[in-house]
Amino acid sequence: MSSWASAQRPLAASSPPICSDPVTADEIGSDAFAIDGRARRAVPQPPPLDRHGPGRVVAICNQKGGVGKTTSTINLGAALAEYGRRVLLVDFDPQGALSVGLGLAAQHLDHTVYNLIMEQRVGVDEVIQSTSVPGMDLLPSNIDLSAAEVQLVTEVGREQALGRALRPLVPRYDFILVDCQPSLGLLTINALACADGVLIPLECEYFSLRGVALLMDTIDKVRDRLNPRLTITGILATMYDPRTLHAREVMARVVQAFGDTVFDTVIGRTVRFPETTVAGEPITQWAPKSAGANAYRALAREVIAR
Repeated sequence: MSSWASAQRPLAASSPPICSDPVTADEIGSDAFAIDGRARRAVPQPPPLDRHGPGRVVAICNQKGGVGKTTSTINLGAALAEYGRRVLLVDFDPQGALSVGLGLAAQHLDHTVYNLIMEQRVGVDEVIQSTSVPGMDLLPSNIDLSAAEVQLVTEVGREQALGRALRPLVPRYDFILVDCQPSLGLLTINALACADGVLIPLECEYFSLRGVALLMDTIDKVRDRLNPRLTITGILATMYDPRTLHAREVMARVVQAFGDTVFDTVIGRTVRFPETTVAGEPITQWAPKSAGANAYRALAREVIAR
C-alpha cells in the first residue's frame, strides 16, 4: 500500500496513539521535537538582505474552506516582513477576507485586483495598498473578483492573467503571497500558473486530509501543462488541538505520506486569531509574544530557508 493510501485509511477510535503525547497550546513549537515526534531541524535567523527581489511567488491554496489560508497568509507575510523581507499579499478570493483581516474596507475601493487583471489601463500602483506592517503591501479584493471567473473563460491566455499583472511587481518584492479562494476554479489555476511554490494549510482533521489528494492532482496537472517550475513549498498543519488523539493521528498520517514536505512548525488553535481579525492586524502585532506569533515567525524562518 502506498504511503498516501495508508494516510487515507479511516482513523479507528480504538487505535493506539501513533503520535507523541499531547502538549498544551503554549508548548507548541517550544521544544526540541516536532509534534509528530520528528527531531526539530534547527533553522537559524535569516541574514539581512543586501537588496530586494526578485520575489518568490507562493500560492497559499486548499480547496477546502476554513483551514487557515487567510490567517496564514496575513501572519506569514507579517513575520517575513519582520525579518526584513519586502512582502506583497495578493487577495485573490472574491470574499475579500484577506483585505478585511488587514482592516481594509475593500468594497469602497475604486481599484482592486479585479481591475488589475481585467483592465489593461489600470496600473499596479493604482491598486497597491500599504498595511500597518512596515515592508508589507496588499493587492486588495472584493466581490467584483467573482465576475472575473466568468469573464476570463473567453480570454486568450486565461490562465496567465494574474501572472501578467504581477510581472512588474516581482522585482520589487522578496515574497509575493497569493491567498487563493477555497475552490479549484480558474482563479486558483491562475495563482498556480504564476507561482514558484504552493503552501498548503491543512487542518488536522480527517476530511481535510482526504481533500489534499485532489489538490495534489491539480498541482500535478498545472505543473505538466502550464507551469513546470511549480513546486510544493510545504504543508502547514493548522488548527492543531493537542488534547485530541484524532488531531495527533492525522498529523502523523500527513508526515507518513509527505515526509519532509511537512513543515516542523504547527499552528495550534487559539482565541487570539479571531481577535486579530476584528483588530485588523496580524498576530505578530496584536499579540507579539503569543504562541501563535512565535509559530508564524518559526514558519517564516522555514519558508526563507527553503
